[in-house]
Amino acid sequence: MTIPELEYKWKECLSIISDNIPESAYRMWFANISPLKFENNTLWIAIPSQFVYEYIEEHYIDLLYATIGRVFGQETDLMYSVLTDKANNLVVEQASENKHSSTTKQQGDALKSTNKGPTALDAVVEDLNPMLRPNYSFENFIEGESNKLPRAAGESVSKNPERNIFNPLFLYGTSGVGKTHLLNAIGLRVKEIYPKKRVLYVSAHLFKVQYMDAVRKNTLTDFINFYQTIDVLLIDDIQEFVGAEKTQNTFFHIFNHLHQNGKQLVMSCDRMPASLQGIEDRLITRFKWGLVAEIERPNLALRRAILSSKVRHDGLSVSDDVLDYIAENVTDSIRELEGSLNSIIAHATVFNREPDVALAERIINQAIKRTPREVTIDMIIKSVCDNYHVTNEELSSTSRKRTIVLARQVAMYLSHKHIKNITYARIGEYIGKKDHTTVLHSCTQVIQQMDYDKKLSSAISAIEKEILSR
Repeated sequence: MTIPELEYKWKECLSIISDNIPESAYRMWFANISPLKFENNTLWIAIPSQFVYEYIEEHYIDLLYATIGRVFGQETDLMYSVLTDKANNLVVEQASENKHSSTTKQQGDALKSTNKGPTALDAVVEDLNPMLRPNYSFENFIEGESNKLPRAAGESVSKNPERNIFNPLFLYGTSGVGKTHLLNAIGLRVKEIYPKKRVLYVSAHLFKVQYMDAVRKNTLTDFINFYQTIDVLLIDDIQEFVGAEKTQNTFFHIFNHLHQNGKQLVMSCDRMPASLQGIEDRLITRFKWGLVAEIERPNLALRRAILSSKVRHDGLSVSDDVLDYIAENVTDSIRELEGSLNSIIAHATVFNREPDVALAERIINQAIKRTPREVTIDMIIKSVCDNYHVTNEELSSTSRKRTIVLARQVAMYLSHKHIKNITYARIGEYIGKKDHTTVLHSCTQVIQQMDYDKKLSSAISAIEKEILSR
């Protein structure tokens, strides 16, 4: 095989891999791998360090074998050229320690089944591959205050997916807080308890691609029929349906069929249903039929627990000081938290040094963009409700109770002040279905009152500080 042919095929592999794992994981573990040669049905690839080699062998070997099996052929073997001494450019040649297993073979068949069933990369084989990630289980989903309710609901769904009041289960939260992990954990537990159930995890983006393929190939009926056979459907990042009217219409009919037949639906999203502008009202209503549960950003205690669990699981040697530093400074998401630890370990391994606080500080300062966070109306409402001890429902109600009215006016004022290009009408629609004149009056009232009411000014300053520091 010529070098241009090899490089072209490897780009195909990287494209498939990048579609099946988070972007941060792809950049960390695969972006710097390059192909060396393909001889005697063996693919040789260059790995930047021993740590990267070990991590891929433990966490991604099935995906890697499935991918090269699709692109280079099912009987392809794998060899690594591992850089062990960067200064002297020393490499060690190592064979994969994990040869093809029946599971890997099935995944390879799934990846190459472009003309079988409704998908391009979906696993449509006689015994449906649920496309679940085996390392995303309940056992390593660390519980904390920020995810206690969603986890409990997920476990309830897993134990009894046919007759569960949480149907659908709608999980929402910002990127990287564990939504994908929980979806997979639910699917894995269902398969463990009910092996014969047809469980499928799919991203909303992939569902949309599948739908367009089905329309183009005139196989839409087969596409719908396939999804109507699923017992537990797990759809990730449902916000990808925004603006895709025809995809929404098809999903609406699939949703109705599954729900009416007692099949379980679990969805994840980066926002609550009410914030999904561009999704049909009839779908929004159905999203709220079961349980809507937020997975919040992890607090310090949970971030520390997650790091400790990862260190124990991976058999890493990292001091408590380093773990404390990471937990205190990486606050946005679990994904960034684990990515920061991986980066520190990788740098320490490559440069043959201990992963100390100084190294952690340098890596994290390079990785974290210290830019002002975008404020959302959901953030404002949550902070206002917490400060005034009212519920979201009370805030949006018609109640004239003084505390609730004040909280409602403050939420409207802060939304107008801190959210770019938002109209009074949009704020009113979101907070209690009020008209734009009510919102304008509320903002004026708050501004005038702040001139003489120091308590109000102090409360608003505290809320602003909270939402801007999240």
